[in-house]
Amino acid sequence: MEWIKKVLSKLPSPVRWVVTMIIGAILLILGLIMMVTPGPGLLFIFFGLTILALELEWARELNKQGMQGLEIIVAKLKSIFKRKK
Repeated sequence: MEWIKKVLSKLPSPVRWVVTMIIGAILLILGLIMMVTPGPGLLFIFFGLTILALELEWARELNKQGMQGLEIIVAKLKSIFKRKK
C-alpha cells in the first residue's frame, strides 16, 4: 500500500484524485461482481475501498470498520484453535 501512496504522491492533485477514483471504483465494482460469480470478491472490495480511502473520508471509515471486524474474527479464530490443542 505504501508504494501506491508513493506513486500517487508524485502526481498533481486533480490527476491523483481521478486516478484513485478510477482504480478504486474498478476494483470495487469487480469485487461486487465477484460476489455472485466465482472469484475473490471480498478481497477486491477490500482493495477497492483501501484505494478509495486514500482520497475519500467515507471509504476511510468503512475501511477502518472492516479492519476492526477482521481483527475480531482473527482473535476469535486464534482462541478457538488454541483451545483445540
